[in-house]
Amino acid sequence: MNPRPNVVFLFSDQHNAKVLGHRGHPDVKTPHLDRLAAGGVRFENAITQNPICTPSRLSFLSGQYCHNHGYYGLSGGNLGGLPCLLGHFRDAGYRTSAVGKIHCPEYWVEDAVDHFHETAGCSVGGRSKKYEAFLEGRGKLALEEHGSLPEHGKKGIQSMEGRVSPLAFEESQEGWIASEAIAFMRAAQEEGRPFFSFASFPRPHQCTAPSEPFWSLYEGKDLRLPPNADYDLAAARKAPHLLRAAAQWRRGEWALFEPKTFEAARLRKLRGYLGAISQVDHAVGEVLAFLDRHGLAENTIVIYSTDHGDYACEHGIMEKAPGISSDAITRIPFLWSWPGRFKAGHVAPELVETVDVSQTLCELCGLEPLETSDGASLAPLLGGEHKEIHSLAVTEFAWSKSARQGKYRLVYYPRAMFAQEYPDGFGELYDLEADPWEMKNLWFDADKRPVVDRMERGLMDWLVTTTRNKSVWPATYASPSQSRERYKIHANADGKQPWRSTAKNAGGNYT
Repeated sequence: MNPRPNVVFLFSDQHNAKVLGHRGHPDVKTPHLDRLAAGGVRFENAITQNPICTPSRLSFLSGQYCHNHGYYGLSGGNLGGLPCLLGHFRDAGYRTSAVGKIHCPEYWVEDAVDHFHETAGCSVGGRSKKYEAFLEGRGKLALEEHGSLPEHGKKGIQSMEGRVSPLAFEESQEGWIASEAIAFMRAAQEEGRPFFSFASFPRPHQCTAPSEPFWSLYEGKDLRLPPNADYDLAAARKAPHLLRAAAQWRRGEWALFEPKTFEAARLRKLRGYLGAISQVDHAVGEVLAFLDRHGLAENTIVIYSTDHGDYACEHGIMEKAPGISSDAITRIPFLWSWPGRFKAGHVAPELVETVDVSQTLCELCGLEPLETSDGASLAPLLGGEHKEIHSLAVTEFAWSKSARQGKYRLVYYPRAMFAQEYPDGFGELYDLEADPWEMKNLWFDADKRPVVDRMERGLMDWLVTTTRNKSVWPATYASPSQSRERYKIHANADGKQPWRSTAKNAGGNYT
């Protein structure tokens, strides 16, 4: 057995945290994720750092908040020195792999791993030539539909419609990613090396075209819409851009199949979404089965999560935008398993964030913590303890922020954002205990003004105290092991200073 545990990070794209069997969803079938949750720890209030792909993935794999790594859009240029968690593990002797929809800035992940395949065309060089050759050999290359439903031309681009895929599971990205990740792990095991495998499945992100048998799994089912699928959004004082998005979806212009009514199309979308989640679940099951068969399970940390959520028909919206507006997007599945080491079946209600992955894995695997990470270790919670890790958990967008604190979720918008509709300002506040489906915006209620003021002040404190600076005055000369000196200033590999160290030197402690 390797002295250090292996790490398998199973990742999906756009998985609503409520759409899991063990979370009580009435229709979805997720037996393997349910087994993972039953045998490990599930975090009920895991908050993503960003509501879109690239910034969120960066926060997962760097441990930095978005206002520190600076990425709020898709893709982008290289980060210029910011360590990647996969590279940190490779430097410590691990074999590292990233396969699937990686969707990060150029060469940041590619240069940090021994084994790399981008299956969704979202990284440098486009889609993996190995995956393309695999499909070509089966005569299926033109049928792969991650980016669009090809038979519908431009109208099928990023379609929300649901239909069965012409690809068999083993030809789908989920099937191929699982197979390629297993091959990598088998090779690392034969070498006697510990491994870190990042397997990133593109689904349930649209196009929602699951393979068989996952499409037929929901054939003839009377699928139940979420409780907030149909209500008066305007009366609930929802955000103006959410109102516009919901109205656009209800026009039904996105429907491709008959009947082309909004009501029929959203049920096809929901069926496809549930089928896509079951397809991801099956891929997870194949990886877990490999670990069991090869005697690796007891020495392997397995994580399942996603970059952000999906509306999944909540609020009448079919996709993820506007993401900052809803708990459906900002809260994500977060499952951790390590047989015999984590408390099996433990449910952790504490607020945790995606930046916490890096420090937690470093501690569990005996690696030096990443000083460039803003996260905290979740090891106590994984052992079954209950303790506060974050008093405030934040999802950042470039021009707005969502903050969770206790039972409340606040969304902060600059006054100029909705100046025409709300010249005196607009925000969102939800009591998630009383209103878990967020159908009543309390921001305008006079008796909730103290809550709004407290959370806005907390958000400002968080932004100020967690910012990594190029330098501060007075200069700090503490020399952390992962720093270098540049003209009297010590900084980490990203050229900035850890906010914990600088805050402490300034007379405060903001951990």
